[in-house]
Amino acid sequence: MLRHLDIRDMLIIDRLELAFQPGLNVLTGETGAGKSILLDSLGFVLGWRGRADLVRTGADQGEVVAVFDLAPGHPAFTVLEAAGLPAGDELILRRVNTPEGRKTAWVNDRRASGDVLRALSDTLVELHGQQDDRGLLDPRQHRAMLDAYGGLADMRAEVAGFWRARSAAEKSLAKAEAALADIQAEEEFLRHSVAELDALDPQPGEDAELDSRRRLMQGAERMRADLAKALSALGPDGAEGAMGDAARWLDGLAGQAEGGLEEPLASIERALVELGEAQAGVDRFAETLNFNPAALEETEERLFALRGLARKHGVAPDDLGAFAADLQSRLAALDGGAHQIEGLRIALADVTAEYDRAAAGLSDARAAAAVRLDADMAGELAPLKMERAVFSTTLAEAPAGPDGVDAVAFVVATNPGAPAGPLSKIASGGELSRFLLALKVCLTREAEGVTMIFDEIDRGVGGATADAVGKRLAALAEGGQVLVVTHSPQVAARGAHHWRVAKAVRGGITTSEVSPLDADARVDEVARMLAGDTVTAAARDAARALLQARDG
Repeated sequence: MLRHLDIRDMLIIDRLELAFQPGLNVLTGETGAGKSILLDSLGFVLGWRGRADLVRTGADQGEVVAVFDLAPGHPAFTVLEAAGLPAGDELILRRVNTPEGRKTAWVNDRRASGDVLRALSDTLVELHGQQDDRGLLDPRQHRAMLDAYGGLADMRAEVAGFWRARSAAEKSLAKAEAALADIQAEEEFLRHSVAELDALDPQPGEDAELDSRRRLMQGAERMRADLAKALSALGPDGAEGAMGDAARWLDGLAGQAEGGLEEPLASIERALVELGEAQAGVDRFAETLNFNPAALEETEERLFALRGLARKHGVAPDDLGAFAADLQSRLAALDGGAHQIEGLRIALADVTAEYDRAAAGLSDARAAAAVRLDADMAGELAPLKMERAVFSTTLAEAPAGPDGVDAVAFVVATNPGAPAGPLSKIASGGELSRFLLALKVCLTREAEGVTMIFDEIDRGVGGATADAVGKRLAALAEGGQVLVVTHSPQVAARGAHHWRVAKAVRGGITTSEVSPLDADARVDEVARMLAGDTVTAAARDAARALLQARDG
């Protein structure tokens, strides 16, 4: 419930504090007195998108504070929790605006975004007027309204889930089919290349190994002659013989040298061992040069084949193995593509069947909810002096989508036998007001803790019809809170609390003021609404009669 509204420096409002009450709160005043400014200011603090030039001329900033009482379990608590904002039984919204249009908001003294304000607004306030900016006249919104009325949120969510799954399955199938088509376009190339690479079987590092072996073979003849010379120089006729002779001569002298030749002899022994190892190494290397002359040709052919295939596919020789693996995987995808696509088609058919089942169930539930809504509307229209009017909720087939397969529209016929049509085109101004009031009552019947605001919902009606509208608004306010901006004395007289909005000029500056009315002031205001500028005794008597009728 909206308990307090504090407005500062907004348009022609200097400072205004309003303490609203439960029940039916009515605001009256001359046209242009500033009633719409109150709604603009309330919409501003609730984050609604509206006019930008709200700051009073000459002021540094405009500010609006709204205080709401929250009952336990109020939906606003869910929004506050999701936004990480403090929560209690009192909700304080504050928002300021600069002349340049910069807006800043706080929720319970914590900074908050406009999106959070709007999310809270959906749980706190329902605004309704003849122009119905919340969508009652927009057929595109009727399906969601019917679902909300019928409590079909879970079924609608199930349908949306299957639709998303179906869309994902369609995308997966299309992607697989496109990929298969791309691979099929190069099937001949893939099969030939894979066969060619499989036959060659390139190995990592093979290019460097073959190149080294080739150079070795090419220099083998020259190296054999030099190796023979080296072996001769190292052997018995060379270093080995000379070192052996030196060892024998020194060994003959060792007994006379008193140990002085032991170390040289040991060094010669080690040298002979190293020399033997050197000879063995040269022999082993020489053995590698003993190859079949055809081996050089085979090595060169292999090397040239490897490098030729690498050039053909534009990769390095050492990358041919990985390239071959990639081609093989693409070929495997081609060979298994048909099987994969068949599986994806089955999955799509399965999820489509689930969607169709859920959508059909939602359609049946909507049809049942439409019957109930039409009956509820008939019950609401009769007290509003429209017992001969007919309200119908029509369902037609629509393209499948996340919200199902139904198009929903609210149509009316104002008299028996008259053609039915959209609300906005069939009903006159007064009739439209009553249709919208009845519809709003039906759609919000289960809403708890929501302040309903009706902006001149009684426009275009008068007399007994206006009185019927006033009675319905008063009944709607029982146990809750309704704010009504009205020009109808019959509606104003039904209010439990009454404020008058008026302009005042002080020091050449026009401001809007709102005053709570006591019993005597209410008589004068209702009399003004009945009689106009000149309030007569008869008008006051008529005003008292209207007010007494409410009390009676």
